[in-house]
Amino acid sequence: MKNVSRVFYITVALVIITVIFGAIFPTQFEAITGSIKSYVATTFGWYYMLLMSALVIVAIFIAVSPMGKIRLGKDNDRPDFSTATWVAMLFSAGMGIGLVFYGAAEPLFHYMSDAPTAEEGSGQAFKEGLSYAYFHWGLHVWAMYGVTALALAFFQFRKDEPGLISSTLKPLFGKKMDGPLGTLIDVLAVFATVFGVATSLGFGAVQINGGLSHLFNFEVGFTSQFIIITVVTLLFLISAWSGLSKGIKYLSNTNMVLSIILLIAVLVVGPTLLILNMFTETFGMYMQNIIQTSFRTSPLESDNRGWLDAWTIFYWAWWISWAPFVGMFIARVSRGRTIRQFMTGVLILPTLLVSIWYATFGTTAGNVQNSGVELTQYTTELVLFNMFDQLPLSLVLSVIAILLIGSFFITSADSATFVLGMQSTHGSLEPANKIKIAWGIAQSSVALILLYVGGLQAIQNTIIVAALPFSFVMILMIIALFKALNKEVQAIKGRG
Repeated sequence: MKNVSRVFYITVALVIITVIFGAIFPTQFEAITGSIKSYVATTFGWYYMLLMSALVIVAIFIAVSPMGKIRLGKDNDRPDFSTATWVAMLFSAGMGIGLVFYGAAEPLFHYMSDAPTAEEGSGQAFKEGLSYAYFHWGLHVWAMYGVTALALAFFQFRKDEPGLISSTLKPLFGKKMDGPLGTLIDVLAVFATVFGVATSLGFGAVQINGGLSHLFNFEVGFTSQFIIITVVTLLFLISAWSGLSKGIKYLSNTNMVLSIILLIAVLVVGPTLLILNMFTETFGMYMQNIIQTSFRTSPLESDNRGWLDAWTIFYWAWWISWAPFVGMFIARVSRGRTIRQFMTGVLILPTLLVSIWYATFGTTAGNVQNSGVELTQYTTELVLFNMFDQLPLSLVLSVIAILLIGSFFITSADSATFVLGMQSTHGSLEPANKIKIAWGIAQSSVALILLYVGGLQAIQNTIIVAALPFSFVMILMIIALFKALNKEVQAIKGRG
């Protein structure tokens, strides 16, 4: 294929080796990756907490400093997409299926089964569960995505560098980034993206299968999930073929509309007053405790360190493993905005939307639980649908939720094929349809094989382990970005 880089061939080989090993030795693969993941979480937990907190400080500093006036592009460039479409794209690529998958289940789990510090089942655990959900999906995540995307967008659109992770390190390493070292960094980014998205596709197929089974007695199992992934693959390949300005734009707007309809519907038919009161109080808790929560490492045995490893540190590593994909996608759709506009939008709007989402679904789930319905007996993908059963318009809500998961599913896969195409064609802004289709089929195939052998957990472990080396790349990206931005500010002063 024309214009295809070494990154494509090396990563495809690594993906095939990993999947074959995972398929032939699923138990051993999960045991090995699980023990490495536990070691990384225990040994580097303090490092992840410091890194994510530092990224929030970096993001805010860049936004308020003179660097904020610099445009992501040439001085006369203007945004390619309206603010509403842009926010919809951020939201779809950055969170997607996860919000529907965990929206009701995570706060409920913290409330009833695994509270961070409070007594399980208490009112304090109910509130703590919500504020921790905002923490795990809010400001820190978006600061990390924002800084990664900013580095990519600045070098790509302001400095005319290829849209590659390795390009952002040129201020530090120069021409070395065009050689084997640059290839290694880009391979790491593509590898994390393939498995990160494949795992999400697996989760999405399981939840769509669960929802269809709950509503229409659709058989639960690999055959059903195979049909779901095949149908969705055809849909996202059609979207990928139509390009960024049509396919992903329309899908992202559809996601936003469906999300808002579902959110408002649950807010209205659920315990409205309780949701509004819980959001107000727990968002205040989140903001009030954000410094202490950000640096919590539970160093003593009585501090519930196991909870921190299983939740916060797991999430920080999980999000970092998604940074190459989400950062590259956000960068691609953000040309023309100033750094201040970009960073303010990335930090504030998604954090608020996510918090409102969790307050609505988490409070409703907790309220249903308190009414005597044992929601905790259900698997994660079924909590939402069983919660809907206790509300008016339950069938309508469940159908909207399944449509939303399907729409998020298609958008995530479509965005990922675009980013993978860019990464394996020397950073091309318009990767060829052939390469996008090759990656699309590869992602879906990986998801299917993993579902067949029950290997989703092992692959989740693998990408969390892969997040550790990528976190060092991220630190180097920040240093290179500051160096380049300072130079740009001086150049602007010189011209002014």
